[in-house]
Formats: sequence, structure tokens, C-alpha cells
Amino acid sequence: MQQLVELTAQPVVVEEHRQIAQICRRCNQVFYHPLAVGLQKAGLFGPQLTALVGFLKGACHMSFSTIRKFFRDVIGVPISRGQLAKLVQKVSASLEPVYQGLLDQLPSEAVLNVDETGHKDSGQRMWTWAFRAALYTVFKVSPSRGSDVLLEVLGQEFSGLLGCDYFSAYRKYARLNENVLLQFCLAHFIRDVKFLVEHPDPQNQAYGRRLVDDLRKLFRTIHRREEYISDATFRQALTRARNALLWDATLEAPATREADNLAERFWQHTESYFRFISEPEIEPTNNLAEQVLRFVAIHRRLTQGTRGPAGQRWWERICTVVATCGQQGRSVFLFLREVVTQFFADEPVPSLAPGGT
Repeated sequence: MQQLVELTAQPVVVEEHRQIAQICRRCNQVFYHPLAVGLQKAGLFGPQLTALVGFLKGACHMSFSTIRKFFRDVIGVPISRGQLAKLVQKVSASLEPVYQGLLDQLPSEAVLNVDETGHKDSGQRMWTWAFRAALYTVFKVSPSRGSDVLLEVLGQEFSGLLGCDYFSAYRKYARLNENVLLQFCLAHFIRDVKFLVEHPDPQNQAYGRRLVDDLRKLFRTIHRREEYISDATFRQALTRARNALLWDATLEAPATREADNLAERFWQHTESYFRFISEPEIEPTNNLAEQVLRFVAIHRRLTQGTRGPAGQRWWERICTVVATCGQQGRSVFLFLREVVTQFFADEPVPSLAPGGT
């Protein structure tokens, strides 16, 4: 037996919907029966083709020119760039309640990983922020890279754990919000240590190599978690590795400016570098947030950013859907199709929030 998977000759169906004309006997005027709400909102293209355009543009990084070629050569439908732009905005409008529902849920999360990367809008420098929870991720485009974005999204009462790098915006947010607990990324700290290893000063080199050895022992302990007979013994081993690193990083630092800066930072924020020992639900690195930003970096390189507020909102929403569907093991296209179909029918759209429908 052999199975064969093949495209149909014409994957597109064209339907014609006519409004029946009726004459009123009293006023002798002609009236037309209105079209269904879904047809009126859809216009020329149905929900599946509309969702497909959103999928190709957002999830597949395709330009309008490439989508036009695909429609013309593969499915036999000529379409203009203007029509494609309208369809993308329809998908964006349908995703607004999905996005807002996840955005509103962020302040109630116990653990979040946050990172940001550059974003261009009509040549202007902006920032794409990523807020990653266990089962969803929310993106936000902002002209600011400061703590005001964290205050806007999470508020001043957020009392969870925040995994992040050592960037000043997160430290300022922690000063403004005494309830938040930070876990600074140890992977970023390793990069700073490797800078000392490659420094021309022999004292910095020796200091950096000592810290690299301590960090390797720490991560070796983390990776051997399953070998420990209990969680208590594992935490004790982590504490011993931390103490050795802390000793070498602070008390054994040479009298150089570079080493002193690193030692001072490590001493002031010891708890925020090793919060993962007492709070096992947070990771010692910020890799979770950095992973979801890879999709953003790829799209940025291919599309050169957005143009205007409407493009920014589209970018936030489609990135949120793509990343969240990946975390939840959902099909991005099938979810977009369901959302657009419900939106055209003026019915509540499905949610991506954990426990939502």
C-alpha cells in the first residue's frame, strides 16, 4: 500500500451571494435583503483565505510581493498589495481581544522572563519587549527601553519573580516596586567574566579564569540535579558552589578597575544572581525570553520593521499568537482561522489564556 499526498487542482472556491430584491406594495420602493454579518465583514475574501494571509505574513515572514506570487501562481487568485494590507489589518483587529486578554493576565503571574530587542518603525528606533510566562508570551512595541514600560505592563504592585538581564531598567523597576524579586541572568554574567579572561591585563585574566572554573562547577551541579537523592541535598550543593563563586568574585578580586566593577556588582546583587536556589521555579538564566526573541530578530531582518501604529499593533499581536501557540502546542493557522471566523460572525473569539476557551 502506498499513500500519496497531493494538492487539488483548484483549492479555492468562489461563491456568489445575491440579495433578493422585493418591492413594497405600500411605498412602491425596492428593498434588498441584507447579507449575513459574516459576509459583510469578510468582503471579497472569506475567513480561511484571510487567516492564510495573516499566517503567511506573520508566521512565515513573507512580504506582500511574495504572498502575491503565491496567490497568483499556486492558488490562482490575483490580489493587490492594498488588498493584502487590508486583510492583514482584519486579522489584527480579530486578534485584539486575544492579545488584550493575555496582556491583562501578566501582572498576576508568579514567574515571568523579560527581555527586549531593537525594533524599527519607519526608520525610527523602537523596542520590542517580550514577557514570557509558563504557557504564553506577550510582546509589546514601545519607543522606550526604560522602566516605564515595565510599570505600564506589570504595574507597581507586581509581586512575582522576574527573570532578566542586568540592564538598568530592571534594577530601577525593582527600586520602584519593592514587591518584585529579580533573577539576573547568569549567562550574561558569564559573558562579562569571559571579557576579563581575554583582557590584556594578566591580573584580570587570572581572575576571569578563576571565576570561569567556579561557574562551570555551579552549572555542573545544576545539570546533575537527578543524581542527588533529595531536593535538600541538591540545594546544599548549589549553596556550596555559590559560596565558592562569591568568595572568588568578591574577596579574591585583584585591584583593577574592571575586576572591581564586576566584584562590586556581584556583591551588591548576590541574592538576585542566586535567587534560583531558594526559588526553584525560576531559571538561573534568561534563555526563555531570549528564545522567543529569535523569531523577532529573523522577522526584523527580512521585513525591516513596521510603519506606523497600525503596523506596531499587528506586530505585537501576531508575535504573541505565534509564540504562545508554540508554547501550547497549537497550530498557528488553525487558531487564526478560528479567530477570524468568529470575528467575522460577530461572535466571541477564542482565548489563548491558560484555562480560557
